[in-house]
Amino acid sequence: MGIFWLNMKITSGTLNEILPTIASVAEKELTLLDISIDSRSLRNTENTLFFALKGTNHNAHDYLTDLYAKGVRYFVVSQQVHLPQDALVFKVDDTLQALQRFVAFYRKTYHFPVIGITGSNGKTIVKEWLSQLLSPLYNIIKSPKSYNSQVGVPLSVIAINEEHNLGIFEAGISKPGEMNRLEKVIKPTIGILTNIGPAHNEGFSSKEEKLQEKLKLFKASDILISEKTDLIAAYKPEKLQWFSWSFNQSANVRFEKIGSTLKVNYLDKTFMVDLPFNDLASIENIATCITVLLYLNVTVDYIIKAVPQLQTVQMRLQVKKGINDCLLIDDSYSSDYQSLKIALDFLEQQKTHQQKTVILSDIFQSGFLPEVLYQKVGQLLTQNHVSRVIGIGDKIGSYLKDIPQFQSFPDTETFLNNFNLKSFRNETILIKGSRSFLFEKIVTELEEKTHETV
Repeated sequence: MGIFWLNMKITSGTLNEILPTIASVAEKELTLLDISIDSRSLRNTENTLFFALKGTNHNAHDYLTDLYAKGVRYFVVSQQVHLPQDALVFKVDDTLQALQRFVAFYRKTYHFPVIGITGSNGKTIVKEWLSQLLSPLYNIIKSPKSYNSQVGVPLSVIAINEEHNLGIFEAGISKPGEMNRLEKVIKPTIGILTNIGPAHNEGFSSKEEKLQEKLKLFKASDILISEKTDLIAAYKPEKLQWFSWSFNQSANVRFEKIGSTLKVNYLDKTFMVDLPFNDLASIENIATCITVLLYLNVTVDYIIKAVPQLQTVQMRLQVKKGINDCLLIDDSYSSDYQSLKIALDFLEQQKTHQQKTVILSDIFQSGFLPEVLYQKVGQLLTQNHVSRVIGIGDKIGSYLKDIPQFQSFPDTETFLNNFNLKSFRNETILIKGSRSFLFEKIVTELEEKTHETV
């Protein structure tokens, strides 16, 4: 993860106050198009604000001279650095906290509903399923993959733009004191608490302490949505409204499992929903999602049609061996603008060949008008030195046709039937497509086949 798009005019004086700096930087107006924490990204430019984070194994301060040579001129640092005079260097006590403060400032400029999700298990699944269920109704911005850490949350939230009207962000913690910082960045208006289990217990003295820490995410929220349990009832802040669900006691929404269906009771409505998955964890996550939809006044007819269509969630980019000494990066289940940037950075880090190929479907849920979106996509592909692009879908085919080494196909079947797959050779291939394009068929065809001798 590394570099995220924004378009922001801000003065160095305002940044001095937000970060805050140890010594003020001279007044100057800045146009920021990106913030970055990844020195390896090919998209670090003169309009990037680079935060030099220190990790266990890496210290980004070691790469600032290289970044300057690439054109970066705005740096947030926490140790003494020596850069030419035209670099603006904002020195702070802690660059991670400065990143969080900057994004918290940015978040305050938007006022649409934002869902914050925390819990021990199910955060990413609930986020992705809510996105699948609500994307036809809202223009959603969400955490890419499982970006729920002290670094991942700000990198998710900074991607908000004026076209979005619903946010869905997850927050993960491993020890006390972390949630207050994430709450300031996400500022959720709607809170979702998933299952509280033993995950990350090592940082907490008890389940109760862990729950209290997680509930801090919702201290300014309008509502908490969760299963109704005695533990939550005991620790939930009194002023926080609670919209609860349950299988075995009275709650706002009551569920009963009957075979492979869920019976739902809400107010004066009773209806049946077919379950796409039958394991206990999935059923609890589906119950959470249905409760959120009812809270948002989504119609019963829509819920009955949409829930059975839920798809499995692929959590991470997968690296696989391909035919003819190719390396495949399988991201065949999602195609939104934010995750494309992550995937392209990952492609650069994982590449085993100079030749980089991207197979990309039409992109949904970008928050941009199509002409703006595909202009940005074209820029991303160019900045990342992608050797060739294969576009699959009507939109991408018409908007990216002028990119060098671009080939277009209307759908996956046409591509598979008409493209010589054996021509892929000695290259690293990113396969990234929206679910409806069934790009897993492409992955299957391009994967190296292993033969077993019996």
